[in-house]
Amino acid sequence: MTSTSSVGWDRITFDPEVMGGKPCIRGLRVTVGAIVGLVAAGHTTAAILAAYPYLEADDIREALAYAAWRVEERDLPLVRA
Repeated sequence: MTSTSSVGWDRITFDPEVMGGKPCIRGLRVTVGAIVGLVAAGHTTAAILAAYPYLEADDIREALAYAAWRVEERDLPLVRA
């Protein structure tokens, strides 16, 4: 499992064995995309926490912050020499 804590994300992890390597919350089988989707659909933090009792409010906040950061990041193609 790879953590992103070196870039400021303590709760976002990547593991090829968990959800195909998608960014997840603390190594759990809950993806950042799932959390963002729930928030976008209008679910409150309280409702999400009720549905996923093993999550914490900070997990939801960090998932949203990570998603916002990721959208702003630019992927540049590799140039072969």
